[in-house]
Amino acid sequence: MNVKQTTGEILRESREKKGLLLRQVAALLDIDTAILSKIERGERKATKEQILKLADILDLKKDELLIQYLSEKIAYDLVNEDVAGKTLKVAEQKVAYLKSKK
Repeated sequence: MNVKQTTGEILRESREKKGLLLRQVAALLDIDTAILSKIERGERKATKEQILKLADILDLKKDELLIQYLSEKIAYDLVNEDVAGKTLKVAEQKVAYLKSKK
């Protein structure tokens, strides 16, 4: 995955490479074509479930697409924060801690 591409750009590129129309993929997701179009343009965020279905539909690696999707969500939340880097380091430690408690 290219970190310089948005999730929407990756989805559109993959859909077009497979020769699928927007309406075909939207039908497989059971969503309106306009919603998928907005997801591809970055005007609307997909759900995690939609991302996983799109990975199947577009023959993308689920883990890679999910990482792209989740990292983008985090990046948009932190982009204007001066302490973004430090926050990510602490979050990584918290994730490890929370996993160890399971």
